[in-house]
Amino acid sequence: MSLDAGTRLGVYEIVALIGAGGMGEVYRAHDTSLGRDVAIKILPDAFANDPERLARFTREAKTLAALNHVNIAHVYGFEPLAPVHALVMELVEGPTLADRIAQGPVPVDESIRIARQIAEALETAHEHGIIHRDLKPANVKIRDDGAVKVLDFGLAKAADAAQASAGISQSPTITTPAMSQAGVILGTAAYMSPEQAKGRPADKRGDVWAFGCLLYEMLTGRRAFEGEDVSDTLAAILRGEPDWTAFPPDIPAHLRTIVRRCLEKNRKARIPDMAVVRFMLDESTAEAARVGEREIRDRWRERRGWIAAAVLAVAFLTASGLAGFMYFTKTPGDARTIRFTLELPDGWSLAVLGTATTSPGNPPMSVSPDGRQVAFVAFSKGIQRLWVRPLDSLEARQLPGTDGAVGPFWSPDSRFVAFFADDKLKKIDVASGRPVTLCDAPRQLGGAWSPEGFILFGSSDRAIQRVAAAGGVPQVVTTLAQGERGHPAFLPDGRHFFYRVLLTSYPPGGPVYVGSVGSTERAMVLERPDASNVMYAAGNLVFLRETTLMAQPFDLERMALTGEPTPMAEEIRTMGIPALAVFSVSPTGVLAYATGLGGLDRQLTWFDRDGKVLGTLGDPAPYGDVELSPDGTRVAVSIFDRAKQTRDIWTIDVARALRTRFTSEPSNETTAIWSPDGTRIVFNSQRKAALDLYEKASDLSGPEKLLLSDDRNKRPLRWPRDGRFLPYVSFRERLQESDVWLLPLSGDRKPVPFLKTPFTESDGQLSPDGRWMAYTSNDSSSDEIYVVPFPGPGGKARVSTGGGSWPRWRDDGREIFYVDPDSQLMAASVTASGGTFHVVEVRPLFQLRTVLRERYPYDVSKDGQRFLVNTTDRTGITSVTVVVNGPAAVRH
Repeated sequence: MSLDAGTRLGVYEIVALIGAGGMGEVYRAHDTSLGRDVAIKILPDAFANDPERLARFTREAKTLAALNHVNIAHVYGFEPLAPVHALVMELVEGPTLADRIAQGPVPVDESIRIARQIAEALETAHEHGIIHRDLKPANVKIRDDGAVKVLDFGLAKAADAAQASAGISQSPTITTPAMSQAGVILGTAAYMSPEQAKGRPADKRGDVWAFGCLLYEMLTGRRAFEGEDVSDTLAAILRGEPDWTAFPPDIPAHLRTIVRRCLEKNRKARIPDMAVVRFMLDESTAEAARVGEREIRDRWRERRGWIAAAVLAVAFLTASGLAGFMYFTKTPGDARTIRFTLELPDGWSLAVLGTATTSPGNPPMSVSPDGRQVAFVAFSKGIQRLWVRPLDSLEARQLPGTDGAVGPFWSPDSRFVAFFADDKLKKIDVASGRPVTLCDAPRQLGGAWSPEGFILFGSSDRAIQRVAAAGGVPQVVTTLAQGERGHPAFLPDGRHFFYRVLLTSYPPGGPVYVGSVGSTERAMVLERPDASNVMYAAGNLVFLRETTLMAQPFDLERMALTGEPTPMAEEIRTMGIPALAVFSVSPTGVLAYATGLGGLDRQLTWFDRDGKVLGTLGDPAPYGDVELSPDGTRVAVSIFDRAKQTRDIWTIDVARALRTRFTSEPSNETTAIWSPDGTRIVFNSQRKAALDLYEKASDLSGPEKLLLSDDRNKRPLRWPRDGRFLPYVSFRERLQESDVWLLPLSGDRKPVPFLKTPFTESDGQLSPDGRWMAYTSNDSSSDEIYVVPFPGPGGKARVSTGGGSWPRWRDDGREIFYVDPDSQLMAASVTASGGTFHVVEVRPLFQLRTVLRERYPYDVSKDGQRFLVNTTDRTGITSVTVVVNGPAAVRH
């Protein structure tokens, strides 16, 4: 709809139409409440009249509003302004970059100045996980004072998210109503990366490509890829090359290199990070344009010796290789902070909680003490291995014999990596060799290697232990108090060490202490950091506060913090409960970290048997333990509370998607199951030392009742229809020593073991007729699904063929569903005759889009035709950020 001048939309008064495009009309308006002019983008009716699209767009707009950078046009908010829905944005005066280019090629000095500001805007947005996806000259404004503002940041992504349910492609600006405006579409298509042109999902490397197109166009006055129509333009992007002879002769060679590296069609060979582009632009000064590349090499030869020859190879380096090269050749005393992205190998993601077995004490990566290598644990298709990536190399190497590794940490000389696997502490020479077992470590909580030739490691039995770096029998160094557990991190003297305390009470995060080998004395350093792992680097203690990584000076003489903490990085990814910040830092000040505040958020999604999305349930949240009520009208879930660092039980009305809090204790509640008639819910709660079982009416009427309390954790399993027994899993830490027990619901109510072996039994599910139990066991070295008669006796039948977990029965008992190690949902057709159980056929259904590996991620409708899955839109952490001279460059 068109709006006339003077029209009022809430507090906004329309002044004039600025322009129109596929994402709606844009107006200049006056905010009568704040007395400022703004830009208002009115969304098309196709968005405004679709509640699902509107909800998705609203969520994206909130993310965009969090961006705050001088070179990004700010999004003030997304508001319903009857009769329209409008995005309210900063009004930026001045011509667009398209207007400037229309006047001819932009001089080198001015091109660098504009390009650098665009690069800073992209770099900041990428650090917040936001991709522009529609960068073009028309979306860049140049104010009269020379300041550059990037417009419509992330709106292409928002549009795509909003249209996802309608099946619209990954290139929203091609498929929007602007298709009728050939000039607009041609302009957009000209800046698309090859992967976007193919309809594939875009990442930040797509923005790098578009940036290269902009820089080429500024320097030459013509587009990098031309065509008479959209098809011709896309064909040129996929198969053609820019006219490299179009550069004026005064363009420095290293500027041309930047453009070429940005416009690599293979995005693996393309510069993958705008931080490196920005660094390269810093070197491309007006002086460089005058003196030429040869004189620059001469100056650099005087300054850095052999670096000159390597400058010539910059065209062949990827971003991380270049950044690593710059780090290793920097001059002494050069405290310049260099930030770049380290990409994980294709198909592998960082092993954080939710992707595989993880270490509760150490992050899944560790920077070597000399700051030259990063060891990380990565996960792919059911395999978890240890990798090492030298920062001056383009490739990471798998370390042999490290399957199942967790919690890597380095030797002081950066030659060995120690890790935990198979309930052992091991080490491996990263240059050559295979793992060597040092000692038993069945309940480890992370470790640290002293320069004096020994290793400390924590354990969940409240002891910090010491073992020789050559191996041997571990000795207890520090015994923690009841309810305390911890893991160490050494200070430079190799005798003093930090350790965080993990309280078993809630909230679970505890203080950080500094202790000393050979002494029982300790001093508290931090009372309760938000994610309590800490490390020492370059005179600072590095730790997390809320979601920001902080560096605060630490006095090694007094063993105490001094000064004030300074932010180093934001939106740090955490894992586990209590939260563990995913970062590592070397004593020399090389920092590696992973980002992603939404890492825990999931979307409850309905699928059919073919994996087709049927709809979603409720808003995204950190869900766990999906459990449908017997009549299918409600869902019980646990939701992680980031503020409390605990989980609570909630119920959701399926028809209305209304969420109701079921528990509100300060303790941790993780699992809830329904009574056969749906009137009661049994849940576990850690109000004392262990997770105990409680019962309460599902409509919250009446008091709750304690069913079972002992010194072991308990997880309730699906309630049988006859109501005689309540099955539950009894376990210690992280499902260790896990068995299936039965709690009689009448008589003496004394629990009895049902599946109790030296192996781990979990996830037991009784068949609808109550005659069989399907469960997970690792008695054949890997987790598999078995079925045994209930209540026994009798032999067991194996259901899964290549690993499995989380069995569920169809309501008629003719199918068992489970998830294989590759997150494939499997369906096993089964029959039972007398006391004999048969598996007829096992076939895959579809891939579950879930990364939650510790709690039930799905449930099935009674007829076995629909599945409610706790899904994620994320593919896992596939890159980490590396900062050179991060802590050392902090100014206090």
